[in-house]
Amino acid sequence: MRGIATVPSYVVMQPTTLCNLDCAYCYLPLRAADHRMPVPVAEAVAGPVNAWAADRRFSVVWHGGEPLAAGRQHLAALLAPFGPEVEHHIQTNATLIDDAWCEFFAAYRIRVSVSVDGPAARNGDRLTRGGRPSYDRIVNGVAALRRHRLAFSALCVVSRPAPGLAAELYEYFLGLGCDVLGINIEETEGVNTRVNAHPAEAVRSFWAELTAAWRADPSIHVREVEWSLRYASAVLAGTADQVLPRQLDPIPTIAHDGSVVLLSPELAGFTDPVYGDFSSGNVLETPLPQILAAAPASGWVAEFLAGVEACRARCPYFGFCGGGHAANRYFEHGRLDGTETNHCRNSKIRLLEGVLDHARDHEPSAA
Repeated sequence: MRGIATVPSYVVMQPTTLCNLDCAYCYLPLRAADHRMPVPVAEAVAGPVNAWAADRRFSVVWHGGEPLAAGRQHLAALLAPFGPEVEHHIQTNATLIDDAWCEFFAAYRIRVSVSVDGPAARNGDRLTRGGRPSYDRIVNGVAALRRHRLAFSALCVVSRPAPGLAAELYEYFLGLGCDVLGINIEETEGVNTRVNAHPAEAVRSFWAELTAAWRADPSIHVREVEWSLRYASAVLAGTADQVLPRQLDPIPTIAHDGSVVLLSPELAGFTDPVYGDFSSGNVLETPLPQILAAAPASGWVAEFLAGVEACRARCPYFGFCGGGHAANRYFEHGRLDGTETNHCRNSKIRLLEGVLDHARDHEPSAA
């Protein structure tokens, strides 16, 4: 049975719940409210994080809301307790990025990831709170990053996989200037109740098309394709059992108030009659290492681990997936010990199948 590691590889920090956009597929429940993280929360997290970063590579991911909505002064105060060995990453919609923010990113050595869904016409779900398009502001932010020669990643949400879309998106992101691209097929999660079920062939073909576009010009890293190829290579080498870590990364998410949600950031801010608020503790009351050590005893965490073992017993894709995510199980099944979800069909099973379809269809002919 896979347990939970007591030392994570990164933590997620929520500097504010507020977001200046109101994306139709967003899962966040409190994005209209400006609840900012107090500095003592960051100080409580920084203690163990600095110790972990002294021994290994370690990251802090700032993820809101819109993290930049916290403002440079407040974000600087939250960053201050962390030592120089800690790597900082920020996920942003880029609409607030200007020259001053770029100077801030450079000064604190923050790696930026921009959320954008492709060309302007593909960003219809990414609207301001006043219902206006946000695309022009996004590309203005990207232009500032490029002007300051700051490398950045991109994260794209795909709501409806369709023929031609993957190639269009890849060409767009080549031109955007990112060096890493992640693709998320929209998930039924949090306050987003839109159904994410799609025909298997459509999803498989989307991933195969994306693989073909990447292979034609592999100038940027495509997260999902490269994950799949690494796993396929390990299978061929007979080392597939070494792909997954022996223990699950706890992925502690530190909410604005210091509460800690493990395994799935998307569960933060939600309360269930059975599972409660999904919190495993609060860093203002209990040290983070102590919270992590006690995690397997938590009722909902134990139920999730039982679901992971059920996946191991019955799913041929377990070696690639590792049992999926707690939030997807909860929001699709209403409980944590279910197995296959639409998310794992779209972004694990069909992904691997699509990449392998492309490899099979483009296998060199025998001489």
